Amino acid sequence: MSQIRFEGRNAQFFSTLRNRIDNYFTENNLKPTGNWRLYLKTIILFVALAGFYTVLVFFTPANNWLSLGLCVLMGVTFAGIGFNVMHDGAHGSYSSKKWVNDMMAYSLNMLGGNAFFWVQKHNVAHHSFTNIEGADEDIDVSPYMRVNNHQPKYWFHKFQFIYGWLLYCITYLAWIYYQDFSKYVTGKIGDRPMRDKFTAKDHIVFWVAKLGYLCIFLGLPIYFTGLSNTLIGYLVLALTTGLVITMVFQLAHIVEGMDFVQSNPDGINIENDWATHQLSTTANFGTKSKVLAWYLGGLNFQVEHHLFPKISHIHYPKLNKIVKETCAEFNVMYHEFPTMLHAVRSHFMLLKQAGA
Repeated sequence: MSQIRFEGRNAQFFSTLRNRIDNYFTENNLKPTGNWRLYLKTIILFVALAGFYTVLVFFTPANNWLSLGLCVLMGVTFAGIGFNVMHDGAHGSYSSKKWVNDMMAYSLNMLGGNAFFWVQKHNVAHHSFTNIEGADEDIDVSPYMRVNNHQPKYWFHKFQFIYGWLLYCITYLAWIYYQDFSKYVTGKIGDRPMRDKFTAKDHIVFWVAKLGYLCIFLGLPIYFTGLSNTLIGYLVLALTTGLVITMVFQLAHIVEGMDFVQSNPDGINIENDWATHQLSTTANFGTKSKVLAWYLGGLNFQVEHHLFPKISHIHYPKLNKIVKETCAEFNVMYHEFPTMLHAVRSHFMLLKQAGA
């Protein structure tokens, strides 16, 4: 396993920024964790999920198109819970109480994933080593996708800007049915061992949650609505979830202008300090849209999230201005697309260029 060292000496930038963010919370008498707005959003999302599930399974509409539409909405809700509830909980920013954060993080287990592996993959690997080959599994989308010039190139990559969107749809299925089990067996994230040990409790939670998920989202629907209806509906739900979550995460780091670092078995020396590296590998999009900010759990404020992952996303719109001003003062590049469509176009162009 290669060592990764951040060698930049621009420490004053992040020190100054951190002090200004701390002052913002002190002067406004605010906690950096969530508040009633986040808790209300959590209730709305879980009520919506329960409502869609109840209608589809126990009061199945006679109109098949209506049922498929509800499956799409259920997939959108799956992703919404991940963006808002699980994500803040896993980062410890949902609440000042650890048990509440843990409970919110475990909502991922209810949706088919595994909170322990997510923390190792996302909090530890992705946030520490963003866009570094071999350490950040998020940029290793699949062997069929080439997202930077350090990755192997094959003839079919020139078509990835077309077929990539279809691969994104199956991301959720690959995640919960293959990648989680691969991590379970190998104990690795990318080419690096997990930081934390997998305890006996974690083993039990893993299997109970996986089996419980299958019973709730496949077993019961098959019993009440039949095999074919369930498989079609579940596939629509899963493909919708995969497309939504993958697109949102791709737009944060795999767009034009981002830095990517090549893996090196002898060790990797990053020219920048950690904070500046985060800014060179991360982009915001559509930060003026309140609808996007609400649904995406602030993930369109990805720069603020990467710099301050322990702060709840409900504060990011206010922090955005402070971060921008400090970056301008220290001459640090700040990447932001005005709308989500601009970011989607940039991702599309990057796929085309990397595969050409």
